[in-house]
Amino acid sequence: MQAGLIMLCLAYVLSQFFRAFLGVLTTVLGQDIGATPADLADASGMWFLSFAAMQLPVGWALDKIGPRRTAAWLLFLGGAGGAAVFALASNPFHVSMAMFFIGIGCSPVLMASYYIFARQYPVARFATLAALMLGMGSVGNLVASYPTAFAVEHLGWRATLWGLALASWLVAAGIFLTVQDPAKPEGDHKGSVLDLLKMPVLWAIFPLMFVCYAPSGALRGLWIGPYLSDVYGLDTGEIGLAALVMGVAMVAGTFVYGPLDRMFGSRKWVIFGGNALAVLALGALIAVDGAAVWIPVAMLALVGFLGGSFPVIIAHGRAFVPPHLVGRGVTLLNFFGIGGVGIMQFVSGRIHASLAIGADPAAPYLAIFGFFAIALLLGCAIYLFSRDSME
Repeated sequence: MQAGLIMLCLAYVLSQFFRAFLGVLTTVLGQDIGATPADLADASGMWFLSFAAMQLPVGWALDKIGPRRTAAWLLFLGGAGGAAVFALASNPFHVSMAMFFIGIGCSPVLMASYYIFARQYPVARFATLAALMLGMGSVGNLVASYPTAFAVEHLGWRATLWGLALASWLVAAGIFLTVQDPAKPEGDHKGSVLDLLKMPVLWAIFPLMFVCYAPSGALRGLWIGPYLSDVYGLDTGEIGLAALVMGVAMVAGTFVYGPLDRMFGSRKWVIFGGNALAVLALGALIAVDGAAVWIPVAMLALVGFLGGSFPVIIAHGRAFVPPHLVGRGVTLLNFFGIGGVGIMQFVSGRIHASLAIGADPAAPYLAIFGFFAIALLLGCAIYLFSRDSME
């Protein structure tokens, strides 16, 4: 199982990479195929929406088929196939289509590891293990920054995508050969996602799950590139360095969040406190408009650091899920988390398009930062009604 978890971790490195690399490709895709920031926002949104839409069937497949075949086949068909479509893209629609397929390919890999953790490890350790996997996989976020900018500048973006297609194929094969499906719970248990949706204890968790990852995921995944290019005139390499700083902060935040629930004896207040601070960080990002470039980069890094509560919120919700519905439980929570980024990315693209014609190049981005801050604030307010759990 250790070898299988390593392969799933490598697959999650690819997943983190694919959700974050468009920001670095902003300039070259605009020059080569005429892709605008709004086009890339749609493409990024397609990744998150297809990923989210797959969570419900992936949850069923984890419970019924097991993580080995579910993760291997989807990564092979969607991940490798989508990267190949991207490499052949000649217009923005092709990029959106490729990202749609890649989202499908990436959709099972993190949940497959979470399924194994839930089946084979003590419940109290779930948040720490989940954060550890998320943090290690977030190396992909780092690779999607300066290293990708370097590869694109020296090899070209099409050759880079062909390399990613090959990497996806090899990792999918590794998953199929090494992952072992956990034993299923004894007894004839029946149930569905509808049973989970009928649980009032989860209702106050879903809204924060929907908005918690959107600011860091959307800003790092796309908007950091156009923002620093349009407002500060940074080139591809410089944007890559800034994205690397934010990516490192996101990895650090994930590792820091992991053990905090056990340290403080509460998941609810760790989650609420971190996301409340993230609202303030987004407000600070608006307030530093016009400052030296390192200041907004630092604020973006702070947003990324504070946005690492994702696995702890999943652990909070997972504590209320019955054992025979673990696969569907974690994927339902992930559905809200990833789906929220996709929907909010589409909205942010429309915000940018509506304000980009103005004289102030910073205006679209300040509006996007404000939109994320308000959404996260509402999620925090609803989350106050949730019930804490350390089970």
